[in-house]
Amino acid sequence: MAQTQKGREVSRVELAEIFGVAKTTVDAWVQRGCPAAPSRGRGKERRFNTADVHAWVAEDARSTPHPPRTEGEQELRLRKLAAEVGLSELKVKHLRESVAPADEFAMASALQNAEIRKQLLEVPERVYSQLAGETSEARFKRILEAELVQALEIAASADIEIDSEG
Repeated sequence: MAQTQKGREVSRVELAEIFGVAKTTVDAWVQRGCPAAPSRGRGKERRFNTADVHAWVAEDARSTPHPPRTEGEQELRLRKLAAEVGLSELKVKHLRESVAPADEFAMASALQNAEIRKQLLEVPERVYSQLAGETSEARFKRILEAELVQALEIAASADIEIDSEG
């Protein structure tokens, strides 16, 4: 094989990987005239120059007549394109429905924080009678912690509704 251009010398397997084709495609190329060094004996694979093969593939693509596309092919391509567009639109619709607008999220957060504040401010009133005169620090902490947990659980379970109209 005469090297007309710089390129790498590669095996049939490497050439197939480089061009992203099957090894049988490389064999078919050789039968159609793809430049390749002759086999160097039994069990030895022929070698290919990547630059020479690239030039040959480009020329082969230009010189090989391609049958005109039929109306059926064009219709199938249009249907495929329409299906791809439809799928993309469904994905966008799903994403839009699964994401809350920032202003609604901010409003919900503000309402949730207000409920937490309300519940925490009620804790002293609820625990006053239980803690009055308490001398055990451990019991004092247990009562206060239980009340705080209860206040947070009530706040977490509160039904927060956002007025989307205003």
